[in-house]
Amino acid sequence: MSGPRPVVLSGPSGAGKSTLLKRLMKEYEGVFGFSVSHTTRNPRPGEEDGKGLNCLPMLLGATLLPVADVLSSVSSEDYHFVTREKMQEAIDNNELIENAEFSGNMYGTSKSSIEDVQAQNLICILDVDIQGVRNIKETDLNPIYISIQPPSMEILEQRLRDRKTETEESLQKRLEAARIDMELSKEEGVFDLVIINDDLDEAYEKLKSVLIEEIQKVQDAKK
Repeated sequence: MSGPRPVVLSGPSGAGKSTLLKRLMKEYEGVFGFSVSHTTRNPRPGEEDGKGLNCLPMLLGATLLPVADVLSSVSSEDYHFVTREKMQEAIDNNELIENAEFSGNMYGTSKSSIEDVQAQNLICILDVDIQGVRNIKETDLNPIYISIQPPSMEILEQRLRDRKTETEESLQKRLEAARIDMELSKEEGVFDLVIINDDLDEAYEKLKSVLIEEIQKVQDAKK
């Protein structure tokens, strides 16, 4: 794939990825594009299918999320909500660069959505779990791999409980996935950078430092 190197952003829900991403996109508006994932889960309150997007009339059409929508949304992205049959069809046809299943729901990112972002000279952001990271490493995408981790499981659990969006059962599943994620993030060679988000400003500076070269390339190309 040609164009700026994408950024694979991984880490447990509640680690602060969304907050860091919003801050990054606010400071560097017009530099990043968001590849909107597909999922078989039901929309949560306030989520709409491809919200704010100029969606192409195809199963996994290439789409971009405007910065204004990123900054105003509770989450860093909304999804394309599809049936399990449609998702499996996309997997079988090799249309996804990564896919995973969590709590009975399927998630995936289309190749075409990433290519469309790159073609517009934007850095494509992919927010995926550790399984998605491993899938992407088997492709020729060549992204920058970054993991955002919480300071501790206790702090992560409190953050998730404060959201009040989970049942106790789904919360425990998410915490177990987080434990696995935190352990795997320590494996050598999986990520280019692992950021422990115990201080937001410090975490943000570390995130910028690993991306600044690609950011400058995009900015210079726009001059």
